[in-house]
Amino acid sequence: MLLPFVLLVAGFIFLVKGADLLVDGAASIARRLRISDLVIGLTVVAFGTSTPELFVNIVASLSGNSEIAIGNVLGSNIANILLILGIASMIYPLSVGRGTVWREIPFSLLAALVLGVVANDHLIDRYGFSEISRGDGFVFLLFFVIFIYYSGTIALTVNGAEEQAPEKQRGTAVSILLVAAGLVGLTIGGQWIVNGATRIALALGMSEALVGLTIVAIGTSLPELATSAVAAYRRNVEIAVGNVVGSNIFNIFFVLGISSVIKPLPFQTVSNTDIGMVILASLVLFAVMFTGRRHTMDRWEGALMLGGYVVYIGYLVARG
Repeated sequence: MLLPFVLLVAGFIFLVKGADLLVDGAASIARRLRISDLVIGLTVVAFGTSTPELFVNIVASLSGNSEIAIGNVLGSNIANILLILGIASMIYPLSVGRGTVWREIPFSLLAALVLGVVANDHLIDRYGFSEISRGDGFVFLLFFVIFIYYSGTIALTVNGAEEQAPEKQRGTAVSILLVAAGLVGLTIGGQWIVNGATRIALALGMSEALVGLTIVAIGTSLPELATSAVAAYRRNVEIAVGNVVGSNIFNIFFVLGISSVIKPLPFQTVSNTDIGMVILASLVLFAVMFTGRRHTMDRWEGALMLGGYVVYIGYLVARG
């Protein structure tokens, strides 16, 4: 029983250092390419921090563990908003631009709504069962292509480099190496933490679905947590927010898209509660941009979101 705890400790060390390197390298690339931190957060950082979810889901799809595959994405997206942005905003208030409020956040909400529609064939067409089919997966991937195209267009029109006074000016090769090293650290750290925590949880008698929604989901979200927390501490607010919003879009349109193309994912009706929670969390994120300071998530709002996540975890444990 000692090995799982060793994996947890070592995983956290890799995770924190990987996040530090990733934020450093990503911010440097943004300055050199004269694009905003938001674009880097939505794309490079979001994709990098979503790789644990992708790896877990590919393995789960191939082995037929659809509950873990779907629960991992739903749980990760809920954790991304309520837990990660809650903690990040308590470190430093998260002020975002008008485009993030009216375009990126609604796009992540759209992803949750589309998932809710395609996963409920039994309610729409009166089928005896529901699944996220290969056709649904290709639709998700098409939405993902639209998202990447959109990110490319704002990268060409938004110049955020002049707004920042660079703390460190690094060469392009060094910046890329920092990003790569950070991603390796995040991947190894996240995997070790998930493995250690899952072994402990299963030894304590937790169900597969509960492990997917809690231990695995939080574990695969640790790269986002570490990255956004470090970014908030360094005042790279756009990376902190873009990382979470971009990861939520990646998780549904890319990760679930790839997973269901590999093998259709049977969908259990009970998971509609978790889809509803993803939608609610996205709506709350949109709403807090208009409470208190405009377009800002203040510390007290982050504390409320964090409290909401604790309540949700309590509900999952009670549901079993």
